[in-house]
Amino acid sequence: MIRSMTAFGAARADTDHGSVSIELRSVNSRFLDLHFRMPDELRALESPLRELLTKSVARGKIEVRASIQRRLITDPDSINVAALEQAATLFRKVQAVLPDVQPPRLSELLSWPGVQAAEESEDTWREAALRAAGEALTQMQEARDREGERLAAMIADRADSVAAIVGEVEQRMPQLVHEYRERLARKLRDTVEAAFPGGFQNIRGEELSERLAHEATLFGLRIDVAEELSRLHSHLAELKQLIGMGGAGKKADKGSAGKRLDFLFQEMNREANTLGSKAGGLEVTRAAMDLKLLIEQMREQAQNIE
Repeated sequence: MIRSMTAFGAARADTDHGSVSIELRSVNSRFLDLHFRMPDELRALESPLRELLTKSVARGKIEVRASIQRRLITDPDSINVAALEQAATLFRKVQAVLPDVQPPRLSELLSWPGVQAAEESEDTWREAALRAAGEALTQMQEARDREGERLAAMIADRADSVAAIVGEVEQRMPQLVHEYRERLARKLRDTVEAAFPGGFQNIRGEELSERLAHEATLFGLRIDVAEELSRLHSHLAELKQLIGMGGAGKKADKGSAGKRLDFLFQEMNREANTLGSKAGGLEVTRAAMDLKLLIEQMREQAQNIE
């Protein structure tokens, strides 16, 4: 099963000191690109969080947002007056430069580091933050899996349309050669009659048949797309393996599915271009254009696959 790179996950973990909230936002990227937005109290957790994400995610630009909500206390005796005085001193200095600045609210003061009597250390929020990050990661991965299923279904539907067009072209090719041979015979007959009225009767049937066979063979070689159609069949089989809809057999690595699909669609587009350049009729030209459109639609969706 393939996995999308676009998803969101969020979780909160509670402690005696308050709660930690973690949000993970993932979007498309060629590589794994991690960005952290967190308060100073959680800055030491960047390394373990990076390790956690690196083990689970192969590609995508992921923004990690962390925040702390300290538990507000109502016991006046548990308030650190010295910390409040420090906050007041800072406010007066700011107000001396910016007279219109508004004083902080009570909830903001109580959330000021050190105001509450409970002491905090580097490990105060660590366990809760990692627990919340694990839950948020699970949510994000589940969302990426669900979106991946939808992408796989869409790509599989387009792949079926490609297979149908390839099958139609394969069935049509013998008829194209036959129609060309008939047109060539009519053109040759009309040309000879126009140049030498009645002269057509002087040409032996064997000579005419040999000439027609030769021209038809040259035309058949020029428009022979059997190799291109065969490679398209092979690419379609590989495509279904990559998106996990190929039945029994090996499964593609999740981390490489997006890049492999991108390369596969480049190859399929090359075969469609060659098919169009060799087209011996309007129907084949239209088929090649339809193939290119379907392949481009699949390629665009593949840009979102991990």
